[in-house]
Amino acid sequence: MKKEYNIQCEIIINKPLQNVFDYVKHIKNRDNFNKWAMADLDCRREYKGTDGTVGFIYTWSGNKKAGEGEKEIMTISEGNKIETEIRFVKPFKLIGQNNLTTESISSNQTKVTLMNKSKLKYPLNILIPMIEKGFPKDMNTSLSTLKNILEK
Repeated sequence: MKKEYNIQCEIIINKPLQNVFDYVKHIKNRDNFNKWAMADLDCRREYKGTDGTVGFIYTWSGNKKAGEGEKEIMTISEGNKIETEIRFVKPFKLIGQNNLTTESISSNQTKVTLMNKSKLKYPLNILIPMIEKGFPKDMNTSLSTLKNILEK
């Protein structure tokens, strides 16, 4: 059985790259479009550092759907990529990567790629087929919501 997964989804947003990147590099903005962040609107959130910069940490603790954990900005390649490490505490301990890239398609179109990957040790690796089936749906929902926000 596999011990890791790597899921990528993408969407084209009809906005210039810099407009898109300036919005998505702020982790707090993900509460507006990330399906998982919206799973519990009463979720307790805490922030450490300056959002949109390396080292910023976003911590949450919510209901069963939202779980508990933190996300940290690890690297930023301005106008191109935000790499974050996500560290779940609940429903189970897991460390993964949640990266977002932007690529200019034209002066008014940007391709956004969202990537989630992690390694799961036995016995949690039994969840990988479920993750590979369910995550793309949720990721595409998040990207569609992002598109709607930015194209208003």
